[in-house]
Amino acid sequence: MKKKIFILALFATTLFSCEKDFLETPPLDQLTDETFWKSEENVRTFSYGFYPAYFTGYGSGFTWGNYFSGQSLNDDFAPTSPGQFTRNVPASGGGWTFSWVRKANIFIDRVQDVPMSDDAKAHWTGVGRFFRGMEYADLVNSFGDVPWYETELKETDTEELYKPRDSRTFVMDKVLADFRFAAENVRLTDGAKGLTVNRDVVLAFMSQVFLFEGTWQKYHLNNAAKAAEYLEASKWAAEQLISSGRYSLSPSYRGVFNSLNLAGNPEVILYRQYEPGMLTHALNSYNNKEPQTGASKDAIDSYLAEDGLPISISPLYQGDKGIDDVMTNRDPRITETFVSDELRLNGISSNYSTTGYATHKFLNEAIKDQPDGSSNLNPTDAPVIRYGEVLLNYAEATAELATVGGPAMTQIDLDKSINKLRARPGIGLPALQVQGNLPAVSGVTYDDPQRDPSVPSLIWEIRRERRVELMMEGFRLDDLRRWKKLEYTDTEANIDINRGAWISRAEYPKLQSSVVLTGAQEGYIIPATAAASQRLFVDPKVYLNPLPLDQIKLYADQGVELKQNPGW
Repeated sequence: MKKKIFILALFATTLFSCEKDFLETPPLDQLTDETFWKSEENVRTFSYGFYPAYFTGYGSGFTWGNYFSGQSLNDDFAPTSPGQFTRNVPASGGGWTFSWVRKANIFIDRVQDVPMSDDAKAHWTGVGRFFRGMEYADLVNSFGDVPWYETELKETDTEELYKPRDSRTFVMDKVLADFRFAAENVRLTDGAKGLTVNRDVVLAFMSQVFLFEGTWQKYHLNNAAKAAEYLEASKWAAEQLISSGRYSLSPSYRGVFNSLNLAGNPEVILYRQYEPGMLTHALNSYNNKEPQTGASKDAIDSYLAEDGLPISISPLYQGDKGIDDVMTNRDPRITETFVSDELRLNGISSNYSTTGYATHKFLNEAIKDQPDGSSNLNPTDAPVIRYGEVLLNYAEATAELATVGGPAMTQIDLDKSINKLRARPGIGLPALQVQGNLPAVSGVTYDDPQRDPSVPSLIWEIRRERRVELMMEGFRLDDLRRWKKLEYTDTEANIDINRGAWISRAEYPKLQSSVVLTGAQEGYIIPATAAASQRLFVDPKVYLNPLPLDQIKLYADQGVELKQNPGW
């Protein structure tokens, strides 16, 4: 079954489209509406064409998807040339396309006339609405207001094709309706578990999408009523999965990310399957043999001590003068994510890190010295969405809901979410407690001296848990955007995101002279040294992407104004 799913998905990808930015039209002399939409199996095959667009996993070829993106605009990485915010409006492209919306609408429409049971039609309609909701969530994430389409348009539908943008709240209400329909009608089981869309997949993404939008409504639009509605939807979806008992955390944190086969993993709700010689990626090699963009000091410092306290107040913290001190008495996820027995430095190691801190979260040691562990030949399976994230979504949605009129977060809420992650075998951190509105460990409340004063202390700790649990998994930039905290990415205002490990040149005589430290002979590594390469956050317009100029002109040619995003 596993190979069958893989082959069908590959077939559908080739036949219907393989890149999210471009919709390929099937050859008209081979497939038409009249010849294709004749069976449920054909419907299923068409649905696989959506998978590579939304379930990228570790990507393919010389890529690694959204995981371990060293140039991401966030505070977890410290590159020598930090990625910059968009500075210019693109002439074309930029993600402003509705091809995938059209494809989903075609799918939803054609399903209604396929000779199959009403139950099957409801299921596949739900799958189509799920993918339409996923696409619109992406479009709203990027651009804010976008035109909403729920029917297939033709070239002659000029008025609809060039209609003004609908408000993001209007669109996200429609997306919520799509997700609710899908949650009610998509089958609980359909196809191979973990490889195909089922109700659990819908619920997991529902918890993700509406956590994003609920917090966006709160922090950007000051719309407490909509924030509450969307956060409640996120919490509800996560609660459905938690209460189902169908998932639990993997006994191995790293095993979720470096496994050759994720089938049967109790934590994985959906994964992308890879096969040697058929579909592979390059993430293993980047974690093993090539230079890396390293983790920032800011990211390393975010890990708690093993007593559950921030390092700034824990008596167990040993300091940062050497890798042994950094890794001693810490949240074990730090050693599961980063190499714990050496700093990898330019001039000392060929696979050096820009900060000395090297990631091995995704490295499969069994194949690291084999051909499969090099170049673009890695076949390790990729988690697309996992139960660990759902637990985080539940915790944050609950805590944020309490700030917009919902019930206060309770110890029960923490015990069924954050504390499940802390109790994972091999992690074993003390439980996070709530006393009043304050975090506590072992019955004693605390407040991190490094906390952003604008963030309540309990939410600060939940955000820390999210950062640590999802480290290097591609979430951080969107998290900072929805919290309206892109100022964290400013390398001048937040100097620890442009620092790495503390070292002494005397200890590493072969260290490259190009490695700059905060002191002449010892200090923290400074990866980005050129003034021109610093990343500054100066204009909030970058929270949304600009619309391409050709689309604005295209609308204008039709006598319609397509409004640009503010500031662009």
